[in-house]
Amino acid sequence: MFNPSGARRAAVGAAGAAVLLLSLAACGEKENSGEPGAGPSVTAAADSALAAKVPDAIKADGVIKVGTDSTYAPAEFLDNDGKTVIGFDVELFNAVAQKLGLKAEYESAPFDSILPGVDSGKYEVGVSSFTINAERLKSVNMVSYFSAGTQWATKKGNPGGVDSENACGKKIAVQTGTVQVDDITARSKKCTDAGKPAITIDQYQAQSDATAAVVSGKDDAMLADSPVGAYAVKQSGGQLELLGDIYESAPYGYAVKKDQQAFAEVLKEAVQAVITDGSYKTALEKWGVEGGAVTSSELNPAS
Repeated sequence: MFNPSGARRAAVGAAGAAVLLLSLAACGEKENSGEPGAGPSVTAAADSALAAKVPDAIKADGVIKVGTDSTYAPAEFLDNDGKTVIGFDVELFNAVAQKLGLKAEYESAPFDSILPGVDSGKYEVGVSSFTINAERLKSVNMVSYFSAGTQWATKKGNPGGVDSENACGKKIAVQTGTVQVDDITARSKKCTDAGKPAITIDQYQAQSDATAAVVSGKDDAMLADSPVGAYAVKQSGGQLELLGDIYESAPYGYAVKKDQQAFAEVLKEAVQAVITDGSYKTALEKWGVEGGAVTSSELNPAS
């Protein structure tokens, strides 16, 4: 997942129904045993050697303070109570924290405010489907743990006739601050350079709003990280469909303050430990995203 934002619309009528449908689908998903996320929470046993490596300033209160954008199902989103953050990102990081003998506490925040929050010390880790890229590595350390690409989605039947390789003149929804903004901006420039109409790029603070804009017909299509696009289609009750293939796969990373190198190093070791003990595989399979599994974790990998 990778900037003025589109305002959240006060949806009524068909658009409001679409948003409600998506919200109910996401919140109700754990109640159906056949749905992603069903079943007991995944846990990991603490590793005393790794726990001893956690800097005192981090482990003093027994908690890792995490910033996350809780609108990005199935990675991180709100449960039925409207407060508890759940998802495969959350389940996996909980296991990583447990491996270090700590508990993760999540604070929901706009996506584009999380990395500045990590840099300022407001959050000790950013866990929000951050694609690792050169620009982000300038400001934070990043520990890789998953791989995802970009996926397009349209309303069922593609009534707007969107061609992902030639979307000139179409209205496309993306979440603000993501790599998909850069992607669609470059595609729009290619259109105008060729004398074709620009792509209308509608940016939304919440991915759920971008998805709802496509369901309602406000936008012709959306771009999102591949597991998010696939989940949105599955939860839309047949209102959406995927368009084209997944492309430009890249690692997700946990974001850690630049001067917290030691903490970033032990996080990397903790990710490797949950890969080794099997809790990593269990967490991803529980959410149906095992296709993005990695076999090793890296600190600040080349993007």
